[in-house]
Amino acid sequence: MNFSALLEALNQASAFELYRLRVAIDRVLTDPKWTVAIRAQLHIGQEVEYFDPRANRLCPGQILEFRTKEVLVRQTDTNQLWWLAYPAINVNRIDVSMRETSQQGLSRNEVAIGDTVGFLDQEHHQHSGKVIRLNDKTVTLHCDGQKWRVAYALLHRVLNQDSSTTVTGAVTKT
Repeated sequence: MNFSALLEALNQASAFELYRLRVAIDRVLTDPKWTVAIRAQLHIGQEVEYFDPRANRLCPGQILEFRTKEVLVRQTDTNQLWWLAYPAINVNRIDVSMRETSQQGLSRNEVAIGDTVGFLDQEHHQHSGKVIRLNDKTVTLHCDGQKWRVAYALLHRVLNQDSSTTVTGAVTKT
């Protein structure tokens, strides 16, 4: 499925249309056939990937316990325990990355906690760092031993620490 095209189409919808679509999707996902189909592919101790909406990324985990509508998963990299709805588990290893085509910077859906991104500060100095929090209009980055809040439109992907760009705008050090 082309998530970018789908997201572009959703951006054209009204809030009411989006709400109506969410209700329809929730109704489909609560159909027991999905839970049964997913549960049939899982077993205790299995290594899985699940989508974490707070971090906006896939996370590795291990299945510990099953319930009727949820599964207990230990996140591999943090050892945190999470009760997840069965559809949150990526049983078919589907690529769920969303890459929107934007004129400038990155969009909210293109950035995940733990990503390394860069930006130019107000004095046009290049910085790069790890995303530690996703906010509505900005990301919080840890770079150069400090925390920065940077607008999504000012961010760019960093392939190595020597990358640079010519994006300008407002950046706030926190």
